[in-house]
Amino acid sequence: MTTLETTRPDATSRRTPALSERALLQYEVEQFLYEEAALLDARRYRDWLGLLADDIHYWMPIRRTVTLSDLDLEFTRPGEMAFFDDDREMLEMRVRKLEAGSAWSEDPPSRSRHFVSNVRLLEIDRDEVTVEACFQLCRSRLNSEASTWVGRRIDVLRRDGEAFRLARRQLFLDQTIILSTNMSTIF
Repeated sequence: MTTLETTRPDATSRRTPALSERALLQYEVEQFLYEEAALLDARRYRDWLGLLADDIHYWMPIRRTVTLSDLDLEFTRPGEMAFFDDDREMLEMRVRKLEAGSAWSEDPPSRSRHFVSNVRLLEIDRDEVTVEACFQLCRSRLNSEASTWVGRRIDVLRRDGEAFRLARRQLFLDQTIILSTNMSTIF
């Protein structure tokens, strides 16, 4: 497949992709995100790990309610407290716990449904595509526990042959108060 690149002031041999190339890339990105959601909903965590780049960074900052004058402080910054600040090793450890049944909060396992929408290609740079999308994660557990998380995320997908690998995920929740008893589900 042809590498698609956007025009930047410092670029010497970059080009803006044609509409047909962008439409094909949009389709490929959406299919990757939908497949990822299906793997997580089916609890196929080992297969999900196969979608991740070795240098993955999976980060969810904490959101705070702030005044209009302090909007730049709404989310914690990298290096500060976060719900998740994981690399591949941490994500593999989470999957091992889920598979082994040693995660008390997931035995019996949760039932989840991942929704991804409003997918937009933000940047195309060599073999990486930066994507913004909205998400909703609905989880039910036991007989009466139900949780929903809503937000947006920014993903960096890296081309690996004919496939993509998730190289970075930044998750920004809409809610500031988490009412669920745990956040053991993979977003």
